[in-house]
Amino acid sequence: MITQFNESKASNQLIITWEALPKDFQLEDEPVENTGQPILAGALRESLEISGFIQPQMLIASNFGLCATVNGQLAIKAPDWVYVPTAKEVISNRKSYTPILEGEIPLIVVEFLSDTDGGEYSVKRTYPPGRWFFYEQILQVPIYIIFEPNCGLLEYYQLENGRYELKLADENDRHFVDAMGLFLGTWQGTKEAHTGYWLRWWDKDGNLLPWAVEKIEQERQRAEQERQQKERLIAYLQSQGIDPNNLPTFE
Repeated sequence: MITQFNESKASNQLIITWEALPKDFQLEDEPVENTGQPILAGALRESLEISGFIQPQMLIASNFGLCATVNGQLAIKAPDWVYVPTAKEVISNRKSYTPILEGEIPLIVVEFLSDTDGGEYSVKRTYPPGRWFFYEQILQVPIYIIFEPNCGLLEYYQLENGRYELKLADENDRHFVDAMGLFLGTWQGTKEAHTGYWLRWWDKDGNLLPWAVEKIEQERQRAEQERQQKERLIAYLQSQGIDPNNLPTFE
């Protein structure tokens, strides 16, 4: 017999409460399906951190338990990446998060499309609920993203009138996340010896938020340009019979 969410209630009625997990509750460790997923999730956070976007009250995590109690039964999902604008308390080594009780509803949940059962699209109402149903009807997360790393397909869903609606990208193949003031889109290239498609952030002016390795390269190029400019200036002064090491000072 399949357990229902309190089947005595009307089929469309959900009683959602936000209750703390028992102190002795053991969260299941969901296995990572491939080594690429942690790299994708980490890269999505990294550029935000380097750009100075992340603030102490924000909660950004991956494979992390989002909790809700539905008709008296605890439901937990661990998305591949989640962004919460404001959590009430900064906790190190946090393993789970209960919205409302501990802070705001997540603004964005991201799932990297798996090679198994396609659970990212599951609207299953029976216990345990499907991922789509959990994010849309229980948590009511404003933005749900499903990303296929193998081909770069980005599905951007936005909650409208209680349902997820698929949104088309702009002319640059990006989506503007108004609450963050950033664009989200796909990018093809290599990071950490992993070549393929990535989710990346761009600012309002269309500038790509860099990863650490890209930031280092930018600084190297800037230093090289300054060195070349200095050498050209020295060569010019010498061509004019001026010793660069004995320039006059001006009071």
